[in-house]
Amino acid sequence: MRIGIPAAVAVTAAVLLGACSAAPETGVGAGRTPSPAPTESPVTSPPASPPSGDMRVAEARTLVKGLAAPWAIAFLPNGDALVTERDSARLLRVTPQGKVTPLGTIEGVSPAGEGGLMGVAVSPDHADDNYIFLYFTADDDNRIVRYRLTGNGLSDARVILSGIPKGAIHNGGRLAFGPDRRLYATTGEVGDRPLAQDRGSLAGKILRMTVDGKPAPGNPFDGSLVWSYGHRNVQGLAWDPAGRLFATEFGADTFDEVNLIREGQNYGWPEVEGVGGGGRFVDPLLTWSTGEASPSGLAYAGGSLWAGALRGARLWQVPVSGEGAVGTPVAHFREEYGRLRAVAAAPDGSLWVATSNKDGRGSPAADDDRVLVVPAG
Repeated sequence: MRIGIPAAVAVTAAVLLGACSAAPETGVGAGRTPSPAPTESPVTSPPASPPSGDMRVAEARTLVKGLAAPWAIAFLPNGDALVTERDSARLLRVTPQGKVTPLGTIEGVSPAGEGGLMGVAVSPDHADDNYIFLYFTADDDNRIVRYRLTGNGLSDARVILSGIPKGAIHNGGRLAFGPDRRLYATTGEVGDRPLAQDRGSLAGKILRMTVDGKPAPGNPFDGSLVWSYGHRNVQGLAWDPAGRLFATEFGADTFDEVNLIREGQNYGWPEVEGVGGGGRFVDPLLTWSTGEASPSGLAYAGGSLWAGALRGARLWQVPVSGEGAVGTPVAHFREEYGRLRAVAAAPDGSLWVATSNKDGRGSPAADDDRVLVVPAG
């Protein structure tokens, strides 16, 4: 079945800025030109208090195979997961035992380039309101739509935010609820770099909102959804037990980043790539060369951040101390499963990791795309 969307828009961005007409960049990375030969060691900022702990990770187990470019994973209260497929616009329900149930093809999705059906989030009050949220590319914009999920049926589609600029590249797309029970969304600058510094645009930002798509109380700029700005293309969000928000961000030609996100702060793009803010912009906690990462999905589990690398084709583990300092990243599964896009912490403490080898930039194996289960502890 196809899941419908109402013609009326519940909340529309105050200013709709058109997406740029730039064509996708060439290369094998996520919308970037291949950089010179990368160094093998990530460039990291020295932690104030180096974290320690067991860095071992057990072998991954294939839970599901035969998917097509899965983009995001979010868990329901009963332990099942919702999984999006970017290009097919299918929403799937996956059990911890690997049973896959298609919930439908989402109406209104217009897949092209790096756009399509992307983020998914489950309401923290799902047991009472049955809400789930999807971020996708439509004909004219990127938007966030709220549904009710009852059993395996979707209903009551409502567009809560439209007018997010769309492009062939850099559409952002991650959705997640924070410990404050507010909905966060990441957007890219769609290849139109100045939009990242324009607080009047929804592009190149991390947004914070209510379940109705309105600016959340406590946002740093009056009447605005903007939580932070100066971003190129954020595709990963994760909170540690202290409530600190971390984000992964694609660089252009030199440095990919992990950032500690603070309200109202400017993260420098396009003025700065990597470290070099000089006090005007927030510097990243750590950077990688672009050949090692293209970091997308991000999760926190077992005292570490876990970032899926697309071009880098590995799972990065970044230990985090109780004070929020980061240690030296460790790469797992290098080139073993190809491009890794979605990373989510499961209720049992494991990680679910989705490959992205059928997204037009990978080399699919017979079982691709897959959802892997990785013990993390």
